[in-house]
Amino acid sequence: MNADRLRGLYAITDERLMDENNFLIKAESALLGGARLIQYRDKSHHAEKRLRQASALKLLCQKNNCLLIINDDIALANAVQADGLHLGRDDAAIDQAREQLGEAAIIGVSCYDQIELATKAERAGANYVAFGAFFPSPTKPQAATASLDLLKTAKQQLQIPICGIGGITTDNAHLLIEQGADMTAIITDLFASHDIQKTASQITHLFS
Repeated sequence: MNADRLRGLYAITDERLMDENNFLIKAESALLGGARLIQYRDKSHHAEKRLRQASALKLLCQKNNCLLIINDDIALANAVQADGLHLGRDDAAIDQAREQLGEAAIIGVSCYDQIELATKAERAGANYVAFGAFFPSPTKPQAATASLDLLKTAKQQLQIPICGIGGITTDNAHLLIEQGADMTAIITDLFASHDIQKTASQITHLFS
């Protein structure tokens, strides 16, 4: 996996901000604004909808040279031939995901505010780790709070790319990038925006 592709704006979909009528329109706006990765994250149990949306998103990502990551669903990632999978604390083990998705799959792991989880994930073969929440998050208001200093420490100790998540906006994303974040994962500030493409472009330019 070329780690250079794991850099920039990491858009994460949200079924509360994207309905059936505008899902692909909003997703494409983020990609046109420069998102390098997009994670399909849908917490509903509508299997048919999830398969349909993820399949359409895969085609959109291919068209725009963007990586598609599936949140916490190995079977769905396999079904749509996604580029990778993102795992949380209580999700499948890295080696299980790797066995089913293959060596080329990108596997990311949420590490919250714990550097120890990140070093363990790196040893287990993760391609990137995510820390956060760095700021109050509308998506996960009870999330553990991570400090900006954690990014600096992680950059010194880890060899794999680092993603920051949690309450990130066009106003504060630069703080994470300055501390070494390779990617900024954004949900609300992006997909609740009146101009998604412009918001994506503003974040993308911070990485220049």
